[in-house]
Amino acid sequence: MSMDVLIVDDSAAIRKILIRVLQQTELPLGEVVEAADGIEALDRLKQKRFSLIFSDINMPNMDGIQMLSQIRDNAEWSGIPVVMITTEGSQAKVLEAVDLGARGYVRKPFTADQIKEKLAGIF
Repeated sequence: MSMDVLIVDDSAAIRKILIRVLQQTELPLGEVVEAADGIEALDRLKQKRFSLIFSDINMPNMDGIQMLSQIRDNAEWSGIPVVMITTEGSQAKVLEAVDLGARGYVRKPFTADQIKEKLAGIF
């Protein structure tokens, strides 16, 4: 069964890098959809069911923490695994994401092996 993935990051370059990295993981990828911030991500979630979400923490309009909170508050979306991707130096934000139900995080810059390792604990 293929996995549809939502990638949320305000950097188009990071989104493209993550798509390439996911293609190297040998996961059964289906459609990979991009969003530039939390607001756009929530709109995408209303249109499609995803197997996995990768999200940056620091974004304009709606950050990853606010988005994660809304995902967890929605019964239809609450079970979707969310992995945070961050340059965040503050452990407080990362811990807040984990407290809200993030399935983990990876720091930028990341490697394909780091993404594989993180996903191995989820799937």
